[in-house]
Amino acid sequence: MFVLAHLTDPHLGPLPRARLLELAGKRALGVINWRRGRRRRFSEDTIDLLLADIKATAPDHIAVTGDLVNVGLPAEYRTGLDFLQELGPGHYVTVVPGNHDAYVRSTAHHALLNWGNYMRGDGAEGGDAEGVVAEFPFPFVRRRGDVALIGVSTAVPTQPFMATGKVGRGQIERLAGVLKELGEQKLFRVVLIHHPPCGHRSAHKRLLDAEAVRACLAAHGAELVICGHDHRPMVEMLAGPSGGLVPVVEAPSFAAGPEDSHWPGGYHLYRIERLPGAEFPWRCTLEARGFARGEAATVATRTMRVLMAAKSA
Repeated sequence: MFVLAHLTDPHLGPLPRARLLELAGKRALGVINWRRGRRRRFSEDTIDLLLADIKATAPDHIAVTGDLVNVGLPAEYRTGLDFLQELGPGHYVTVVPGNHDAYVRSTAHHALLNWGNYMRGDGAEGGDAEGVVAEFPFPFVRRRGDVALIGVSTAVPTQPFMATGKVGRGQIERLAGVLKELGEQKLFRVVLIHHPPCGHRSAHKRLLDAEAVRACLAAHGAELVICGHDHRPMVEMLAGPSGGLVPVVEAPSFAAGPEDSHWPGGYHLYRIERLPGAEFPWRCTLEARGFARGEAATVATRTMRVLMAAKSA
């Protein structure tokens, strides 16, 4: 059995001090949003409780689907790195960026530069920056036993009041090839992506090429897609190849407390098993752990769900 922990949208604070020039344009709006909203809703104490719980469950791997920073100040990426190092080393934690990690064009590349050890595919760890600032750093692939983790980026700089994402034609074409190859190898394919490729949301928060991403999954399949962005849990099933289904699961924010106006914070645990001799050999269960609204800040199991069950030959 392979146990995968998934967390998303920690929006790490507090905001570092910044020069007035750094707060021009979109960043100024983001700072106002932080001071009026997220600073009160999100806390380091909440994150510390959830971190302790993850460490107690001792998963085989941890996936983080973006939005570690808030307004893209250079010092925020160092805070993000400290957080990732608290989770574990680069080979144990896999990260994809969110829209806040590419908040403004001037620092959109800082996620790759600072968190490169967590965003490289197999064979590109350590050494020089080639695996970090390559022309096409996404999607990248990490194989962990029978599980293949596929990192996809939707992080693009946007105009003020916009939080859209985009995968892009080139990345989707490469993703198609990756999914096809890993499917032929009979691996359990987990796609990590920040913006959900399905579900209803406001136009200013949507994945612009969600339809193309869904078409890629329908043609080539995946066993699981995990995402964030909306700060709410969600489970949807997309059409896959040959009448199959692809589960798409969104986790709540990792920094939200029990009284959060969107959803109490938490994270997900996936238990993935290969059952030999079965026509469809995979069993995957979802355990949602975190807080409950109106209760004390205690981390516990909130739901259990079987996402897929093996089928006999």
